[in-house]
Amino acid sequence: MVEAAELIDNDFLRQFEIKVDNDLAKIEYSLQERKIFLTKLIIPESIQDEDFKKEFLSLVFEEVASRNLSVMPTCPSIAKFVRSNRKYKRMLPVGVRI
Repeated sequence: MVEAAELIDNDFLRQFEIKVDNDLAKIEYSLQERKIFLTKLIIPESIQDEDFKKEFLSLVFEEVASRNLSVMPTCPSIAKFVRSNRKYKRMLPVGVRI
């Protein structure tokens, strides 16, 4: 489902977006120095598929990694994703453990 969709960084609204059918899934963020704080995950009820959430978060983390930014997940569901995906733990700032 996510493969066909395009990840958009809407820097005006400070959110990553993916449009699926007529719905918009988004992750709100705040950028400070070399850190990105992922503050809120919003997935419409029509796409409450756990695989979609994982694929969407993976796309966002890959985009953030390509920008060489550290990630601070402040949203519980995003923190849970980081805990369950060891390869993204390396993106946490030094001294931060989840």
